Amino acid sequence: APHYNTMEAEEDKCVKFENGLRPNIKQLIGFSEIRDFPTLVNKSRICDKDGKAKANYYKAANEKRWKDLGRGKPYDKRGKKSDEGGSGGRG
Repeated sequence: APHYNTMEAEEDKCVKFENGLRPNIKQLIGFSEIRDFPTLVNKSRICDKDGKAKANYYKAANEKRWKDLGRGKPYDKRGKKSDEGGSGGRG
């Protein structure tokens, strides 16, 4: 239909698309005020892909950190070195 090929219709379509985006993507894309629909869709997909990659990276780093916490503890539960005496009293 020819009335959908106007500049105003393109802008309306972009605004409607932006309003349906997840908040984190909408925040990144909204400031750009992209009013070319194919460009807007492409940039949104890139933001989504980057966001997922970032989340996966931090998830993997966090899991690695938790695995490393259990290794090589030079101190016992009281916070002293394992090889120190435990009496600690005066003679």
